[in-house]
Amino acid sequence: MVRNYKLTLAYDGTEFAGWQVQPQHSTIQGALADAIARITGERLLPQGSGRTDAGVHALAQVASFAIESPIPAENLLVALNHTLPASIRAIRIEEAAPDFHARHSAKAKSYEYRIFRASICPPFVARYVHHHPFPLDEDAMLRAACFVIGKHDFTSFAAVDPERGKDGEEPDNMRTIYSSEWQREGDLLIYRVRGNGFLHHMVRNLVGTFLLVGKASIKPDCIPALLAARSRSETGPTAPASGLFLASVEY
Repeated sequence: MVRNYKLTLAYDGTEFAGWQVQPQHSTIQGALADAIARITGERLLPQGSGRTDAGVHALAQVASFAIESPIPAENLLVALNHTLPASIRAIRIEEAAPDFHARHSAKAKSYEYRIFRASICPPFVARYVHHHPFPLDEDAMLRAACFVIGKHDFTSFAAVDPERGKDGEEPDNMRTIYSSEWQREGDLLIYRVRGNGFLHHMVRNLVGTFLLVGKASIKPDCIPALLAARSRSETGPTAPASGLFLASVEY
């Protein structure tokens, strides 16, 4: 009997070329597929809720896959954590409905981006933050973040994704953002954003633009005009991958 599973993963993405399997590169999807094959003897490609980029981390990525193996879910969880590299951990596994799909069934996602503000970044923190000890107007960044809440065309904040638009159709860059805010937690300045979906590099491009606001290069109320421009060249640089975490996926 084939059973469909919903698996929640956490991972340190530093040493991986992102989620999606790629020839000659270590990826999260590839490592998970290899682990499942070693445990069950079944070769398959687990589907993720989305493709995190090279160097991006996850607190709770969700994957789905169907197998014929009769191994109980709790035993499969233990076996996965014995087989996966230490930088990837299976947190939860549960049997799901046959039509459950980690990406197609997702209703909302949340990301967080961590900026370390102190003058010296500890070596044990460095791979999980963007270190920026220089002056920033954090209140201005907070005001700017509010302007992206709602339904907008986020073309200005999207990198070109070669996987989209292959069929000749114009990509749909409309997304709805439910919450967008900066919070200070000790030496960390954290951007948290929740929406119904995100474009390629969208969160990192938003952060890069908010950093321009913090440096007073642009004003907070310029964000609506940048959205309306629908031009990537109008917005800020892409923030480093090291500070970005996929925080949760909702179904």
